Amino acid sequence: MDLLPALLLIAAVGAVAGILAGLLGIGGGLVLVPALFWVYSHLGFPADAVMQFALGTSLASILFTGFSSVRAHHAQGAVCWDLVGLMAPALLLGAFAGSFLADAIGSAGLMRLFGVFAAVIGIRMLLPSRPASEDGNCGKSVAKPVHVAGGGVIGLASALFGIGGGSLCVPYLNAVGVRIQQAVATSAACGVPIAIAGALGYVVTGWQQPAPAGAVGYVYLPGLAAIVLASMPMAGIGARLAHRLPAVTLKRIFAVILLLVAADFLLA
Repeated sequence: MDLLPALLLIAAVGAVAGILAGLLGIGGGLVLVPALFWVYSHLGFPADAVMQFALGTSLASILFTGFSSVRAHHAQGAVCWDLVGLMAPALLLGAFAGSFLADAIGSAGLMRLFGVFAAVIGIRMLLPSRPASEDGNCGKSVAKPVHVAGGGVIGLASALFGIGGGSLCVPYLNAVGVRIQQAVATSAACGVPIAIAGALGYVVTGWQQPAPAGAVGYVYLPGLAAIVLASMPMAGIGARLAHRLPAVTLKRIFAVILLLVAADFLLA
């Protein structure tokens, strides 16, 4: 595959990821990682590091889109900043460690793990959700060590799967009593330290590895630019569509897509 068509394809996927992020409130990594894996494979990236390049680029893109999302949520007064400050150090450490763990696991193992993760999220989206009790005080009734431990686990898993953490952070926050609107907003803020530490970790672990031109560690800068330019404006469109389209139907469609991706990765 030539570079220009590859970048246009990445930009198209980035636009879809942006719409889905605004529409369904989940990170674009679930869409970006499998697409980047396919494109990078056809661009001739090192076979034993294709998945790491996909994960590193996905996390780096979340850093840019995350700031835009956080500004919008902060303007609505929906971010629990005390909770973000409490979880941030653990999120940073977990995400940084996760990037090193991903490099140790290798591309083939990461494919299997991502396939399992996509299947779990897809199945969960198909099942009816039960509302958690919401105390309206940003989870302050829960002991601080619980939030620290939760941040570490979420950061580690997010770096392994190349996501901003929304698929894990929103359910966790809602389960500990944070109102769903605040959970989504706070999760967006938590995604920034995850993206910073995770992307930095993938730069460090991939620094000495064979890489194509334009790559910094495991972050492929041309692909990153294509994603950012396409996804940031589309997230706003997705947010507006969320008020017009049936969310349940859209979640089911996306869940089926995730299950197909999971099957492809697990059976490859």
